[in-house]
Amino acid sequence: MRQSPDPSSARVPEVPKATPPYPPMPIKSVNVIKVGVLLWAVALVVTLVVPALHAGERHWWPWACVAGLTLGLVGYLYVRRGRGNAEGVT
Repeated sequence: MRQSPDPSSARVPEVPKATPPYPPMPIKSVNVIKVGVLLWAVALVVTLVVPALHAGERHWWPWACVAGLTLGLVGYLYVRRGRGNAEGVT
């Protein structure tokens, strides 16, 4: 009768920790969110000004822009309170 090998005795090879080949970019999260909210606002204005972009099958496009604005503002408030930023990141 064969004995099954003990799983606790199996050797697991060590995986070397990967280091990024470049340093992280020094960009603040708040600035990225501001740009995103601004782009959603521009998209909303464009979809409301051009009738072909909110008529027929595209009637939901302005609402997608509103959702993007809303989520961007929620993200902005979250990051500004300090909960969304990693500690020590600029």
